[in-house]
Amino acid sequence: MISRRNIRVKVMQTLYTLNTADTGQNNVDPVKLLKKQLDASRQLFIYLLYVLTEAARYAEKDAAKRASKNLPSHQDLNVNIKLSGNEFLWKILENESYKKAVENEKPYSIEGISEEIKRIYNQLTKTEEYSQYILAQSREKKSEKDIITFIFTNLMLPSESFISHVEEHFSNWDDDAEMMNQLMLNYLQKPGSYNLQEMVSQEKWEFAKSLLLTTREKHDVALDLIKPKLKNWDAERIAILDMLLMEMGVCELLFFETIPTKVTINEYIDLAKAYSTPQSGQFVNGILDSIHKELASQDKIHKVNFKLKA
Repeated sequence: MISRRNIRVKVMQTLYTLNTADTGQNNVDPVKLLKKQLDASRQLFIYLLYVLTEAARYAEKDAAKRASKNLPSHQDLNVNIKLSGNEFLWKILENESYKKAVENEKPYSIEGISEEIKRIYNQLTKTEEYSQYILAQSREKKSEKDIITFIFTNLMLPSESFISHVEEHFSNWDDDAEMMNQLMLNYLQKPGSYNLQEMVSQEKWEFAKSLLLTTREKHDVALDLIKPKLKNWDAERIAILDMLLMEMGVCELLFFETIPTKVTINEYIDLAKAYSTPQSGQFVNGILDSIHKELASQDKIHKVNFKLKA
């Protein structure tokens, strides 16, 4: 479920934590720290998914609460509960992996969640998209999925109240926000096909560990290649993230034989643009491209082309 780009981000964040940690934390196990960060991302994702499903289900609770008033109005007795029976929603709710994730992580226990779910639902009922959804007589697959996606992209993510609530309970939100958006949209394409207990496959976990440990172990090798390319730049004054991304990129070029060089360079350019300074993408591109050309001219880059294998 988590892509290689997501893996690179988590490795980058782990390396940054290790590089900026207090001296008393130098004995932290890098692999354990990486796993802890990935686990935190999984917990955050499950929480977002739970809020999404419960906001969609809230129509039923709203109807029951309003009907139980001492003097319910006509509107109170006729709350539309079409959304709570959304077929796409129930594909998620009935998925064994989702049910197990909720049971294990207990997202419902986080303080303030009920108020946020209710607020999101009430906001939803005021939208044109919701009005069109409940007026439709049929349950078309597209409209069933679209209204659930709408709740996440238009009511949860842009909400200052909800984001403030998430930040209060998940310290990794700032680091993971972009990844959570991507993961959720991917999940909503095929909700039944993801294992929420193992959001990182064994193959990607091995890649993550190897990238982390190789970047740390080959730190001096990477710096020896990077520093001559800096020209008038002082290595000590370059943004920490830029240096880490270049080190990771150099290590991929040299020690990851199954990853094409073009993929590596493009990935680290994109990460520099997204996570560092406005000029970082161009800067990282120039350095990595120069190092790639130098290594290629010396026949030091050897990649496996599986397409050519019998």
